[in-house]
Amino acid sequence: MVQSDKTSWLKFPKKIFFGWWMVIACGLLRLWGHGYHAYGFSAMFKPLSDELGFSRAATSMAASITRLEGGLEAPLAGYLTDRYGPRIVVFIGIALAGLGLIGMYWVNSLLSFYLIWAVVCSTGTNIGLGMPQDVAIGNWFIKKRGTALGIVSVFSGLSGVIGLAIVAWLLSLFGWRVTCLIGGLVLLIAGLPLAWFFIKPKRPEHYGLLPDGASPEPVEVDDKQTEKKQIEYAASLGEVNFTTPQAMRTPAFWMLIAAYMFHGAFAPVMNIHCIPFLTDRGMDPLVAAATMGIYITTSIPARFLAGLLVDRVGTRSIRFCLAGVYFLQSLGVILFLLKPDSMIMLYTFFILYGFGMGAAMPITPVIRMRYYGRKHFGTIAGISRALNMPVGFIGPIAAGWIFDTTGSYTIAFLIFACLLTVSSLIITLAVPPKPPKTAG
Repeated sequence: MVQSDKTSWLKFPKKIFFGWWMVIACGLLRLWGHGYHAYGFSAMFKPLSDELGFSRAATSMAASITRLEGGLEAPLAGYLTDRYGPRIVVFIGIALAGLGLIGMYWVNSLLSFYLIWAVVCSTGTNIGLGMPQDVAIGNWFIKKRGTALGIVSVFSGLSGVIGLAIVAWLLSLFGWRVTCLIGGLVLLIAGLPLAWFFIKPKRPEHYGLLPDGASPEPVEVDDKQTEKKQIEYAASLGEVNFTTPQAMRTPAFWMLIAAYMFHGAFAPVMNIHCIPFLTDRGMDPLVAAATMGIYITTSIPARFLAGLLVDRVGTRSIRFCLAGVYFLQSLGVILFLLKPDSMIMLYTFFILYGFGMGAAMPITPVIRMRYYGRKHFGTIAGISRALNMPVGFIGPIAAGWIFDTTGSYTIAFLIFACLLTVSSLIITLAVPPKPPKTAG
């Protein structure tokens, strides 16, 4: 018979595929959560470090610890997501993130800052707003996967506009402690119900549906039919499932690791150091937050357009799309470095970097799912993130240390421009793997 649970999709309009409700719920969670953790930290950077007497390198260490623990917990989170479904993992993550933000109210030392922000809050954000959500959406979409992930990425982008603006406004009124307290309470009160009621623990076949809404009305299935229907529909769209060991034996797996590693080094640097970098140029903090919003705003249409694009690009060509947007980010940094005192070049940098950053977001999980399937995506993505961790860990600390040593971010930007260029070259070598002899 059709499987169900206490949060049956039957409570929602039948004409709308439940997967789209999941997309909206995940997007709202990311809008608020990333507004604080990914972008809001840049607005809180100076007030927090000034009040507690931290250097920029020491304050940046929190972001690096976030990358470190994110890499360490990712394989376990991926395995648990594949084993027990994404709902419980996301729910626990949202709870931890909310409690972590609330705990920031009582931070009074470097150690407590690292424990609360970089461990509790960051662990919650990593597992509540990241890969397990991608697994949930990837499970419910194949043909329209890029579009679905692109829409979620749009919400993430709005977190850097709406969410960051809210954080900056609250900072101007109440300071960073109360701002964090408010953020945590909203996550617990509104975020936990969203995670529980809208994120399904199993694939659509379990509920008598097919991915992408191919069967809009539920059909009667028993447990033996579920996997068969999944395989038949996925195979009709060219999807093949690799096991984790099978994926790791392909050259493409390691090419993707290398490209993601170098590319991922710059994102946390921009998120954390952007507002300090702008205020160092004489900008008011609120104006700096609005200026940071330029590259985030530019990324929003890119996320949606890239999601639409990858649904229409063949598997063998998708890597060139990703290489192109990586190079676009590198080009933006290079043009700025040629004339760093020019506001026009600063805006050009933000626009090109933002467009490339946004376009990369839906393409990144889609290319991995296209290459290796959705059955073991959580575990494969978790291991990949763990292997990507070292450069992401070093990046924010290195940028802070370079500023503390030279009084400028110029050398840091030059290094990251080179890394982005290398990433764009490596990704072109990541040829789709041949299907395994035995599907995973």
